[in-house]
Amino acid sequence: ITSSLPRSPIPQPSQISKSAFLLMIALFILFILIKYLIPGAKISISDVILFAFKVLLLQVDMEKKIYDNDLGTILLRTAPRATRYTLKISKGMITATMPVGGDEGRMLSFIEENRQKLLNALKKHPARPLLNETARLETTTFLLHIFRTERANFYMKLDNSILHIACPLETRFESDEVQLILKGFLEKALRHEAKRLLPDRLKTLADRDKLTFTSVRIMNSKTRWGSCSTHKSINLSLSLMLLPWHLIDYVLLHELCHTVEMNHSDRFWKLLNEITENRALMLRQELKKYSIL
Repeated sequence: ITSSLPRSPIPQPSQISKSAFLLMIALFILFILIKYLIPGAKISISDVILFAFKVLLLQVDMEKKIYDNDLGTILLRTAPRATRYTLKISKGMITATMPVGGDEGRMLSFIEENRQKLLNALKKHPARPLLNETARLETTTFLLHIFRTERANFYMKLDNSILHIACPLETRFESDEVQLILKGFLEKALRHEAKRLLPDRLKTLADRDKLTFTSVRIMNSKTRWGSCSTHKSINLSLSLMLLPWHLIDYVLLHELCHTVEMNHSDRFWKLLNEITENRALMLRQELKKYSIL
């Protein structure tokens, strides 16, 4: 969702952009050159600092979070490259981006104008449940078990198909920092299992269907389950380990078909349909019910 609303008052800065930092350095260099190359030039260091500060205000990025009873957490941000007011939804959270110098009030009005569209979109892209003691997550090879314990730090152990994550007694699970720690542990376990199982499974399927690939890598992709290069190198997302095995096989076969057909032409879908026993469309639709970590 986008809008081309005009710019107005400058928001409070919270983070200096790289371009602003480089510009400030350039201004100080220019000051030194003028002072020494043009005798008698009427310019002082305070003039340069004042001008640099004004430029800085126009180049900063701003980020802050607000909460709406219906829409949940909304991230408000400015971006130097933004030319319009935009609203995007990712994993259940709305990100509202506006140009530097944009008016927060206008952005809030823009959100209100699109409230129903946003509510509909949130239903299609819900947020992942909070990782805490009540979280129930079953991956391809293990169950998640989060618990509190009398220890000073966080600890994980993958044992007997259970990923145990121990947390200090005072852990605040609603904290963004805690969620990053727990997600990091989960990603580590998923990567371990993906490296352990997926390369061999890919080779088994390739041999079965007489397809070839040159290499396979496990990646932490946030947008794709897998990809294939023109050199027949296949990348697989560690998030595949969140899927049931028949959908993992579908993704692996999808990428193997790209070693023959690099696009999604009719020939590609015909080949994929043949090696999935005429279930390519059904499997594709089922995969859409899952999301990448």
